[in-house]
Amino acid sequence: MTIAPELAAHPLNQVARVLTWGALGLLAYGAAGWLVARPWFALNTLEVKTPVRHVTEAQVRLVAERKVRGTFFTVDLDRVRASLEKLPWVREARVERRWPDTLVVSLVEHVPLARWNDSALVDADGAVFGAAVADRLPRLAGPEGSSAEVVEAYARFGQILAPLGMRIDTLSLSPRLAWRIRLESGMQLALGREDTDARLTRFVRLYPRLFGPRTDADGQQIPVETPLAVDLRYPDGFAIRMPGGRVPSSFAEAPASGAPSVKPSTT
Repeated sequence: MTIAPELAAHPLNQVARVLTWGALGLLAYGAAGWLVARPWFALNTLEVKTPVRHVTEAQVRLVAERKVRGTFFTVDLDRVRASLEKLPWVREARVERRWPDTLVVSLVEHVPLARWNDSALVDADGAVFGAAVADRLPRLAGPEGSSAEVVEAYARFGQILAPLGMRIDTLSLSPRLAWRIRLESGMQLALGREDTDARLTRFVRLYPRLFGPRTDADGQQIPVETPLAVDLRYPDGFAIRMPGGRVPSSFAEAPASGAPSVKPSTT
């Protein structure tokens, strides 16, 4: 049967065609949704692709049991990824499908650089995370939001101290933004707020002259005591505090002309 052109172009016929194709589309969509939700496409395998040190397989599987919903086609990968990144040691997670029934998980763990404010850990990028570790680590401390700045200063100060073989045990930034260092030897260094790199560099340059190996007139090595604390917050020198308030033997020698001033401190 041939439909007259003027009848085919009638608005009601056009609406009918749109409704027919829309219904077919909804039917196809529903059928596809029904099909992909069938148990035939269930996820049966969870594979952790990258080796991890701190995150256990049991932790990953517990997240999978709680957060993996749906089939191979319908599982919400972003939801699973976000849940994995809430695990204490996980810095970054990636979740992918692998046909026909596997979820592949790739994890990047935090690498702890130091303890942060005695309540957390911090990595080399300044990211703070809550986790427990038995390893001996340096301690960093500072106001909230200052972790990246303190980590950067830790690396910078450590490089300046390296020629003396000194290592930082504790580095703290006070609420007033003043820096203080405690070395592994127990010596404490007050850097203050300004010119910290220059002050520490000056200390490193003068330290061997003041506390380096010495010999007496007979060529015998003289024991040298090291300071308990050094206050570097002086424009042209620093003050030191010795055990028992004693004056270093090196102070008996006349200072070099033009050298920065160094004086004992009783505080």
